[in-house]
Amino acid sequence: MNNLIRVPEVRLVGENIEPGVYKIAEALRLAEEQEVDLVEISPNAEPPVCKLMDYGKFLYQQKKREKELKAKSTQIVIKEIRFGPQTDEHDYEFKKKNAIKFLQDGAKLKAFVFFKGRSIIYKEQGQILLLRLAQELEEFGKVEAMPVLEGKRMIMYIAPKKKK
Repeated sequence: MNNLIRVPEVRLVGENIEPGVYKIAEALRLAEEQEVDLVEISPNAEPPVCKLMDYGKFLYQQKKREKELKAKSTQIVIKEIRFGPQTDEHDYEFKKKNAIKFLQDGAKLKAFVFFKGRSIIYKEQGQILLLRLAQELEEFGKVEAMPVLEGKRMIMYIAPKKKK
């Protein structure tokens, strides 16, 4: 509004109006008649472009659109399950049960074997453990990345299968 007073004329666009160049006083009078706001769209144009619109309604609709987009987007949750290279059968079954629950809830699964100290010599056991897990979780999710050794961890990702 302050910038408009410095210029004598504005190019006016909007609904229920003849587009064209108007004096500031005339543009403000038209806005008042239609009970809308005079909003500057392009201040750098010569003359500046203004639009007759209900600015409050515009902001409300913009927030509503953003809220709808946010509701449509999905958040990806990654759950982790940690094994040791010599995880015994009971612990394995317990962690597998949790993995099934995570995949059914729609979360991605990051299963990894952590090698502590000299246990790195059991790389093959860790890989066998992760591949066994992948095979047993086949009906609940699909393997996104095969087991890869990164430092002291051998990591594998499993994504949930889409529900029908």
